Parts: sequence; C-alpha cells; structure tokens
Amino acid sequence: MQRRHLLAGAALGLAAATLPAVAQEPGFEEMLIPGGDPGVELYLRSKHPAAGAPRLAARTLLLLHGADFPGSTLFDVPLAGQSWMDYIAASGFDAWCVDLRGYGRSTRPAEFAQPPEATPPLVRGEVALRDVAAAAAHIRQARGVERIVLGGWGWGAALAARFAAENPGLVERLVLVAPPWVGQPAPPAGALPAYRTLTRAAARQALAEGAPEAERAGLFPPGWFEHWADATFATDPEGARRVPSVLRVPNGAAADARETWAAGRPWFDPARIAAPALVTVAEWDAAAPPARTLGLFQALSASPGKRFVVMDRGTHGIMLQRNRGALYQVVQGFLLEGAG
Repeated sequence: MQRRHLLAGAALGLAAATLPAVAQEPGFEEMLIPGGDPGVELYLRSKHPAAGAPRLAARTLLLLHGADFPGSTLFDVPLAGQSWMDYIAASGFDAWCVDLRGYGRSTRPAEFAQPPEATPPLVRGEVALRDVAAAAAHIRQARGVERIVLGGWGWGAALAARFAAENPGLVERLVLVAPPWVGQPAPPAGALPAYRTLTRAAARQALAEGAPEAERAGLFPPGWFEHWADATFATDPEGARRVPSVLRVPNGAAADARETWAAGRPWFDPARIAAPALVTVAEWDAAAPPARTLGLFQALSASPGKRFVVMDRGTHGIMLQRNRGALYQVVQGFLLEGAG
C-alpha cells in the first residue's frame, strides 16, 4: 500500500475539532418525489450556496443514511448552529440527502401498521437501491448533470458502493463513511421481525459504542444529542406517542447483514468500483472497526486515487459528536480534489 493512500487520523483530529464559521446562509429546497416503486414517495432535501446550486457533477453530492436514522436528521440537524449539509454548501457544493422508504418523511410501508412479527424484514437492500436510483435520477435531471458524487454512512455506504459498482457511468466520486465489510457480527439469532423499535437511550448507547468508558461522557457536547434526538424521533409520530418514545426502524439491513457480511460474503463487489473513493472511519467505531474496514479499502482495486482515513476520538456516531470537524474536513478535502 502506498503511503499516500493511508492517513492516520491522530494528526487530523486537533486541527479538525473546531469548525470554521459558515460563510453564508445556504439555499434550501425540499420536495417529495416518486420512489423506486409505485405508491412510494421519497423526501429529498438540498442545501447549496445561496447564489444558486452549482450545476457540476463534481459539486453535486447525494448522501445516503444508515440502517437506523433518516438522512434529513442525520445530515441536516444544526448542532452549534451548523449541520453537515450547511458545511458542505458553504464550501460551494450542492448537498442532497434522502429519506429512503420506511424512514423519516418518506412513505412507510403498510406493514408498519401491523405487529412487527407479522411480516419479514422490511426495506431490504435491493429495495432501497431502487429508491437510491430514483433519488439520483431526480437530482441529475434537476441539475442537468450526467453524474453525481455519492456518499453514505453505515448501511448507506454499502448502498452507495453497490450503486457505484453497478452504475459506473453515473458516479463521479464515492464517499464511504464507516462502511460494513465481511466479518461483521451477525444480528442476534432468531427470526427478524419487519421492524424494530429504538428508544433514545438505546440510540445514544449505539452511537457511543466502542469508546473507552472514561471518554463516553465527553463525546456529545451538552444538548447536542438531545437536540438531534428530538428532531429524529419526531419523524415517527406513531412512535413518538409511545411512552417512552421510540423510533420504528426497518430490519431489512439487518437481514442483509446476516446473509452477507456475517456469512463472509460481500453485498457488493469493490473491484467493480471505478470512481475515486474515500473510505473513512473513526478509531473507536465498534460497528465498522478500522482494521476490518481496511479490508474494503484494499479490495477497491479499480478505484483511482482512493483514500483510507482513520479519525481519532470518535465512534460510529462521530458526525454528531465533539470531533465531527474531523469527519467534515476529511470528506471536504476529498471532494475538493475532484472539484478543481
């Protein structure tokens, strides 16, 4: 491995911990578009420079959320006055996010009204990919570009990688944050229900998992997690009426993980990815440990100018934590390489 392809996050953490002020208020668009199947509507949101969205493939970015939380709150809830999408837009990019079906403000499958044990896991990866394709097509048409930059976190990184592998002509660059890879532990044994419910306490525990015990209390600055959780749990009105409030989450990604990653089979072929790719993960990420994620980076044999970056003092939830600036700057530096 050439040294220029492997960066250590410890050298980046101190410089990245403080975010620069937003240069300008971003422009904002939101809409519902047809999803990948009849009757499905997807919630899309864009943040871009106030002067107008740049109509350039290298500056048009779609972010895909993970298996638990919707994109509209994962990427665009302001913490200390700024969201990740605000930061990207302030750098001259057109940042989009989507809530896939079953998440956030997009269509929830009818099975959500039934007991979870009544049906198999909802929103498998193959289904979610149809929504990714619909969102990407809408953005390409709306901005008049042939390709876009595609990024994802967790399960969203797997979706982005699979889409890039199968549609090389549509992806300009690829950003994979905490992606799954072979060797991932299997979900608990037993039949998986259609969906599961997360409490706020469970969500916080999952986002902090892997950090040393002495570090956990300082991961989230005061009020950050609570503000984000308020916005996230409000996207599920039915779950919000329960005591305690819960977020209902499709189990399709968990079913995929059991059959692929945990069984030693990749869900996508990294060797088919022809776009420049960034693979980045936090040092304490228990869901995507750096040592395992490095295997994915090494398998990206056809990706030109690929990068692997480990960020210090963060977990799987680094984008909501004190050291989120490390993630923002690592990703933005990679985007600017291709934007000129």
